[in-house]
Amino acid sequence: MTDTADIVADLRRYPPFDRMAPEHVGQLAAALTLEQYPRGAPILLPDGREASRFFIVRNGLVEAAALPGSYEANELGWDLQPGDCFPVGALISHSAVSSVYTAAEETVCYVAPAQAFRALLDASPPFKDFCTRRTADLLDRFRHLLHARHDATSAGLGALDQPLANVLRRPPVVCPPDTALHAVLATMHRERIGTMIVADAGRRPLGIFTLHDVLDRVALAQADVRLPISRFMSENLTTLPSTATAQDAALAMVRHGIRHVIVVDHGVVHGIVSENDLFSLQRLGMRELSSAIARTNEPQRLILFGPDIERLSRGLLAQGVASEQLTQFIASLNDALTQRIIEVLFDHPEVRAIPQCWIALGSEGRQEQTFATDQDNGIIFLEPPGVTADQVRARLLPYAQEVNRALDAAGYPLCKGNVMAGNPAWCLSLSEWKQRFASWIDSGTPEALLDAAIFFDFRPLHGDAALAATLREWLHEHIAGQPRFLHQMARNALRTRPPVGFFRDFLVDSGGEHRNTVDLKMNGASPFVDAARIYALQCRLPHTNTVARLRAAAVPLGIPPAEAEAWTRAFLFIQLARLRHQQARRDRGLPMNNRLNPYELNELDRFTLKEAFRQARKLQTRLALDYQL
Repeated sequence: MTDTADIVADLRRYPPFDRMAPEHVGQLAAALTLEQYPRGAPILLPDGREASRFFIVRNGLVEAAALPGSYEANELGWDLQPGDCFPVGALISHSAVSSVYTAAEETVCYVAPAQAFRALLDASPPFKDFCTRRTADLLDRFRHLLHARHDATSAGLGALDQPLANVLRRPPVVCPPDTALHAVLATMHRERIGTMIVADAGRRPLGIFTLHDVLDRVALAQADVRLPISRFMSENLTTLPSTATAQDAALAMVRHGIRHVIVVDHGVVHGIVSENDLFSLQRLGMRELSSAIARTNEPQRLILFGPDIERLSRGLLAQGVASEQLTQFIASLNDALTQRIIEVLFDHPEVRAIPQCWIALGSEGRQEQTFATDQDNGIIFLEPPGVTADQVRARLLPYAQEVNRALDAAGYPLCKGNVMAGNPAWCLSLSEWKQRFASWIDSGTPEALLDAAIFFDFRPLHGDAALAATLREWLHEHIAGQPRFLHQMARNALRTRPPVGFFRDFLVDSGGEHRNTVDLKMNGASPFVDAARIYALQCRLPHTNTVARLRAAAVPLGIPPAEAEAWTRAFLFIQLARLRHQQARRDRGLPMNNRLNPYELNELDRFTLKEAFRQARKLQTRLALDYQL
């Protein structure tokens, strides 16, 4: 098959070519040649030179494996099937390949020069999105899923080992290929489903139509809804038998960049499994753990849940749960445990009689804890009639200190700076908190504001949340009258720069204990955290989470949604890199930290990390322009 039209038809069976403009697929097809490889033949080898050719598997099977001694040497190899592309990461980053690609059976590949790949990258947004973002994410998730079974077992997780027959939630909804589009949409609405399976009279699957297709192929194309569904369905189906495991389905989704797998027994549709179905399996451990925490009344038993939370979180990380969801899991479980400890230890008449609110600060307040996070917290209270703030403080402090010690025993270390509710300095009445914030806002030095930044991330965790809401409302009003404050906060935020130079190379420490490393927290995450905090205060937003702040601030600040989304994705990748790095150090018996050698990463992660740092620089550039710095 060498005719361009035939090649186009072949490519459009696979993502991302099925969603690209026909002229762009044709542009690529015109540049492709065919190469054949017998079983066992090397296709692409690391030779230290920049990758110069782009491969698409036409038929056969390609095995990819890391070289011994390389960063990926301990990872399992992975297979590339028809429609899969390689070496995308090396071509994007203008670097050499780091894996050996071998024909596992007789194989034919389409091959194009690197120039054709980069021209297509510039011309086709769907292709660029697939290559620069989703492919990196999918390959990363795939590598983790390949060894997830071992990690899941060690963490007490076995959800992905069950057969798909146990995962199916309802009988499949199918329609014949000549069904009008409007009838399909009506059925999907009535049945409250996001996917329609198109099948023949014998219920053999012919295609699939999803809500995503409604946007791409119907709404944007202004299609005639009287046309048959066969005109709009995707014929690129991935099927598995009901005896296959949820793990098999997860791997198929990752390998093919899809969100649904059709379950077929003896050629007949038996059901459909979605990405959300598999994701919900991971919540089972979380729900069970949350329920167990809520039922426990003894502090000594509660602290035992801390290691359980860490094991579950590590298992979810190993199974490829995305960064945003993973940090939400960690934060939710940490919240549940902290709240229960407070409920149990504060269950005394003299404490219950005091209107008070336990607040989380810093990363806990932002719901962005990693595996190496200490506790930052405080208390807001109101003085009952006839009682002074000092007298209330004296009542609360012993119980607050008991909570701090219990959290420490559960695995949340005491704050080295003593920013904890058990410290009299941070167990304050509402009026005292206002005075403390006013001193920072009205006359705080740059150094004082640096230390105070985490307090602006306060979030109510237990007790009377209205106290925190009142303080937040007062804070926004007070900041509005002091424009100097946010200007100074912005100046402080620009002190820390992302560790990437003008020529896209990493700026690593040149010597000392941290030689050849970058600080993922200080130089990676902090630029996003600091800018998001400033914009949230400027826009009077109640949000404390960095991603939520950036997304919410985009509209009032006139920031294009795509720009804000690029910032959030970059921040989430850095958070994921921190979690993976901390887990890797723990597995090696080393103290967890945020110091990473970027040159030990594989080419895809290294490229993505550079891009994330570049997004941090772009965010700081906007911040500097907004505050004329």
